[in-house]
Amino acid sequence: MGRSSDNLIRVALLALAGGAVLAPGCIARDTGKFEKQYLDDAGSPPPNLVDSGVGFGDAKGDVPVSDPHAVLGVEPPHGPWNGGQLALVRGNGFSSDVRVWFGDKEIPQTDVVPVDPKRVQVVVPQGDAGAVDVRVRNGNDGSTERTLTGGYTYDEFYAEPASGPTSGGTIITLHGQATQWTAGTEVFVDLKPCATTTVLGPTEIECTTPPGTPGVKSLRVKTPDLVNVDVLDAFTYGDSENGYKGGLSGQPLKDQIKVLALDSYEGAALEGATVIVGDDLSTAAVKKTDSGGVAVVQQKGLGPKRTVTVAMKCFSPITFVDVPVDTVTAYLDPVLSPKCASEGDPPPVGGSGSLSGAVTGQLLWDGNKEFERAGWTNVPAPQSEDEKRVAYVFRLASDPTNEFQLPSAGAAVTPESTGNVGFDYQLTVGGGNVTLYALAGLENRKLSPPKFIAYAMGIAKGVSSKPGQVTSDVFIKVDIPLDHAVALDVTGPTPTTKGPDRIVASTAVRVGEQGYAIFPVGKQTKLLPISGNINFIGLPPLTEALNGSQYVVSAEAVTGVAESTPRSVTAALATTVSGPAIPISDFVEVPKLLIPADNGAWTGTELAWAWLPGGESVDLSVLTLSTGGGLVNWTVAAPPGVTQTKLPDLSQLGLGLSGPITIGVSVAHIVDFDYGSLRYRQLGDRGWNAYATDVFYAHL
Repeated sequence: MGRSSDNLIRVALLALAGGAVLAPGCIARDTGKFEKQYLDDAGSPPPNLVDSGVGFGDAKGDVPVSDPHAVLGVEPPHGPWNGGQLALVRGNGFSSDVRVWFGDKEIPQTDVVPVDPKRVQVVVPQGDAGAVDVRVRNGNDGSTERTLTGGYTYDEFYAEPASGPTSGGTIITLHGQATQWTAGTEVFVDLKPCATTTVLGPTEIECTTPPGTPGVKSLRVKTPDLVNVDVLDAFTYGDSENGYKGGLSGQPLKDQIKVLALDSYEGAALEGATVIVGDDLSTAAVKKTDSGGVAVVQQKGLGPKRTVTVAMKCFSPITFVDVPVDTVTAYLDPVLSPKCASEGDPPPVGGSGSLSGAVTGQLLWDGNKEFERAGWTNVPAPQSEDEKRVAYVFRLASDPTNEFQLPSAGAAVTPESTGNVGFDYQLTVGGGNVTLYALAGLENRKLSPPKFIAYAMGIAKGVSSKPGQVTSDVFIKVDIPLDHAVALDVTGPTPTTKGPDRIVASTAVRVGEQGYAIFPVGKQTKLLPISGNINFIGLPPLTEALNGSQYVVSAEAVTGVAESTPRSVTAALATTVSGPAIPISDFVEVPKLLIPADNGAWTGTELAWAWLPGGESVDLSVLTLSTGGGLVNWTVAAPPGVTQTKLPDLSQLGLGLSGPITIGVSVAHIVDFDYGSLRYRQLGDRGWNAYATDVFYAHL
């Protein structure tokens, strides 16, 4: 008996026993005492991945129906009100020209993939919170139209980001629809309170996730009048560099500042960390953090700005220069040194408390007959015995400058691969909603390095992946030709005596806000000065399934074949143009260190730096002072307009640096940057739109 039949039996047994059955959709609301629901939790899973049971299943085991045209269900049966989630509509009698409506909204044909007469894959459109009917019709044939009443439920709110590490500490924003959230509203993740909840408005709440176990969890919003709204599968604990941890926030600095110190690996509060408010120990306010990792400094006339340093034995210190707000959240990196073992157990770093998920499905090509496995008509025939037709499936990258990496030969999908309507693939991914894309082309692994030329592409958006589980039956239609070109006209920054001496240019495609598709033709290197354009040939048109996407082009000025410092990276430029050359000249000029002098002695307190005039504006300076081969890294962040600062002498507290010091100086351009809202992701290049970096040396 099929899975759906088993579920029907369980529902019937519950009803006979007087148990409550949750109606279709996964929003639960109650006004009284809440009894814990048994939610999907990876917990301590078996070593092998198992089918989630809530993914895209096969309809063959369903209870038969006599109607030749029917809509039987939607998997998953719910999702965020802003849409974008991949779903599988199951039923009978679907044709290749099937049309689908969620409520009164017809899904564009570019977001509809007919799989077979019983399955059609869709991207869910935006809708209003609550249940909506799902309607299906083959073309314009009204006799085939059928409706599943309340077949899909739009959740009342969703979280952004929707995933984070098990250590907690992810700052998430809940976006509600027609909600009336007020002060006193609380948020819970897996029934654990979400810390520092801030109601930003009637439809927006911000809070910090507590530690959790790997897997998908529910989110609960509890209003002051004790009304609870629960959304299942709304947040995923797993491996996620969310980039939203820590930084500066709050109101303009006046007479009080609150500093929170946390372990960057565990997310745990650090008791006994030293907080220094001021740049000179003789005049600064110095305080230790309490058991909650908090230190509050009150002093008349503290504002409008003050330098804040947080340091602790066996942790790398951090300094925020000229802080203009009243809240600092600092995540300190443990020092991985045997010397720190004398303080107790070594810092618990390395390893992971999360699990990977997996996605399986088939790659589809159009054929002459409906729902029949078709040939690879958009990939040319091999020209030699060493060439083969292959396809690979990828997850979108988080960085458009990533270099294309050819997967292992074992990951290849070929015309000989198994499959009933297409060609089987499988991919290991992290948790959360992901977008997958496939590239099909010709490969020659006899060459060194192996060569892969892609000719066609397919994409699947909004795939729900859960740690430790398999999301099955995700179909990717490979129907986008890679026949477009983008040209760049690059003018590099002013070289110094050290460099840079060459340009590394890249092109990728940004798919909404999900990430970037990387291509084999996406990166080229040219020596400076450059004559002529840099051409990228073999990119997709931004139409059909990629409508609304953008080409993202960037260039790095680097030094030597190792592409080292001095380095200057331009702002990633998004465009829909694939014709005339795109000019790129907005480089940040390379910085230089003034105090201490390069290879000179350092006092341990004075820093000064500069950069050549011209180039892109500098919104943030980040200096990293490293000792012990990189074991200890003191980070110093300074706002725009600041090119010199004084630091507290940490050696007086036994927390200072010693020996040879490597000083990395980075100056960054960040669009719409506000130093008072600095986030930790903006302390590194993943949070910068353009930047320049160089490295210098000194000693104490």
